[in-house]
Parts: sequence; C-alpha cells; structure tokens
Amino acid sequence: MNTKKLVLTLLILAHCYLNAQESAKKEINSALNHWHKAAAAANFKEYFSYLTDDSIFIGTDATENWNKTAFEAFARPYFDKGKAWFFTPIERHIYFSEDGKTAWFDELLDTQMKICRGSGVLILTNNSWKIKQYVLSMTIPNKNTDEVVKIKTPIEEVFLSKVKRMY
Repeated sequence: MNTKKLVLTLLILAHCYLNAQESAKKEINSALNHWHKAAAAANFKEYFSYLTDDSIFIGTDATENWNKTAFEAFARPYFDKGKAWFFTPIERHIYFSEDGKTAWFDELLDTQMKICRGSGVLILTNNSWKIKQYVLSMTIPNKNTDEVVKIKTPIEEVFLSKVKRMY
C-alpha cells in the first residue's frame, strides 16, 4: 500500500513540475515575443524593461558587447527615429536550470539581415522573466563561408591587431 502511495505522489509531483515548466515556457515565449515587438514599435522604455539592470547584449559585430547602459546609448538614436529593428521568431528552444529560476534559449529569427540566431539567458525576478544576456548572430550558409571570410578579413584583421589576445 505504501508503494502505491509513493508512486502516486511521485506521479503527481512530476505532473506539477511539467506543468510549471510549460507555464514558464509560455511566460518566456511571451516575454521574448513582446521584447522583439517593442523593438519593432520603437518602444524604448518597454524594450529595455525586459532586460535586467546588469544585462549584456552581444551584437553581430565583434565590437558589440554592451552592458545595459551602453546598449541603451547605442540603441537610443534608432528608437528616437521611430524605427529600431524587427525580428520575427521562426523557431525557439527553451531550457531550465534544476531550480527553475534560470532559463536559456536559442532562436532563429527572420530579420532585415535575413536569418539570424539569437540566444540568451533569462532569470526569474519578482515573478517575471528578465533577459540577463542576449547574443545575436548572423547565420552563414556553410557553402558561402569562404566568401564571407574574404569580406571580413581586412576589417577584422584591424580589430585583431588592436585587441589583447587572452589565450
């Protein structure tokens, strides 16, 4: 009899855990979708409200590694002109830490740069999910890598000559 109660209790707990995780996924999808829509609507205040105060945004250029304040300064002119950027998610995967308070994701986006990949980390703060880090990358078809490297080389060689190599 105790075994049946234990199995039933475990099944109930597993069901609750999966329901909580599905609910959290819906909240995260909603937050990320609203974040992208806020950029498309050039809503500066709403867009940046989805980022933690200590968030990091890493853009497609090697020089784009910004804390929230620096990213706001970079983005402000775009938002002030009434047109920032429009990213439409076409695929997204979300994963959770064991305690359910940290999530990470990757997404494919339809953008003005064609298909891009976004990835990031969110944390649960005061019952809402906030973006702690976001990384935006342009995708390159493997068959075109050599062509892209030829274009990038003269630009990035200058950058490489200026930065300190860490390893």
